[in-house]
Amino acid sequence: MIQDNLPKGATPLSEEEMEGLKIKTITTRGELDRWEQQNIGEAMDWLDKRKNKSEILNEEFVKKLHYQMLNKVWEWAGKFRKTDKNIGVDKHRIGVELRQLLDDTKYWIDNNTYEPDEIATRFHHRLVHIHCFPNGNGRHARLMTDTLLTDVLGKKAFTWGSGDLVHEGDVRDIYISALRFADGHDYEPLKRFVRA
Repeated sequence: MIQDNLPKGATPLSEEEMEGLKIKTITTRGELDRWEQQNIGEAMDWLDKRKNKSEILNEEFVKKLHYQMLNKVWEWAGKFRKTDKNIGVDKHRIGVELRQLLDDTKYWIDNNTYEPDEIATRFHHRLVHIHCFPNGNGRHARLMTDTLLTDVLGKKAFTWGSGDLVHEGDVRDIYISALRFADGHDYEPLKRFVRA
């Protein structure tokens, strides 16, 4: 079924979260992936068409982007998770941790604390670590990071290892390993990976 064969590092959904599936005919992981990818494509079109491109470092935009990415597939799209997961901060700390990250990122930009790729790498790592939503956090964090790079920092989007990060494979393994190094405050592997 849908939760079978989750790729390494993927977050299983609770029974209640699974009930939020809007398309009841989806029965396999492959079908779910296709529907979600189509919805994410529409979210990318939405990103291109929005008027105020620099206003992304706020909770409203973080939620809105997730909603745009998954709203045709999941009822809970754009809503913070209500369950604790195998990764992420305690569900009650999501809002506080996200506000801290957004404020820190604004400070780093305003004070040139780090160069743009370092800001984006640190932003990405912390957003993944917070794990705001029931699912789609990696894809959401990558799209948020690319939007930060292109629309706020005036840089090119990351290449993210130039491979498939959604399904099992070497590129995903390297990505997860780089995130774990960042957990220990070593951002170098992640900085190399995002531009590989």
